[in-house]
Amino acid sequence: MFNLLENSILLTVIFSTFTAQVLKSLIILLFDRKLILNRMIETGGMPSSHSATVATLATSMGLVYGWNSPYFTISMILAGIVIHDATGVRAAAGKQAEVLNDITKELSYLFEHGYEPKVLKTLLGHTYPQAVAGTILGIGIAFAVFR
Repeated sequence: MFNLLENSILLTVIFSTFTAQVLKSLIILLFDRKLILNRMIETGGMPSSHSATVATLATSMGLVYGWNSPYFTISMILAGIVIHDATGVRAAAGKQAEVLNDITKELSYLFEHGYEPKVLKTLLGHTYPQAVAGTILGIGIAFAVFR
């Protein structure tokens, strides 16, 4: 267990994820003048913590083990899958949730007795700018730690 605390790559990745999540609340505070601390534990938003996490992992592996290492290769493939999922599948699921929420609101008179529908979470995925910002953040953190 205590060996995990000596794993500089793991600690850097955790720091990167945490930084991206904190930035979400700070960006909302800056632009919307609202302090929403829950954003630090939610998915979606600017910057993408998913992108930051896997970009930090892949970059750290390249810097520590070499750009031709199997560690970098595996991490880079993982990063591609995660970023694609965040900007594709999860973003589409969020848009579908918005439509379903609108339909439920329009048909709310049907639910007056009995079933009470819950509002679906819509902020699931990321836009391309959010993913790019997270990726740049992750690469920057990895370079700051390992260079």
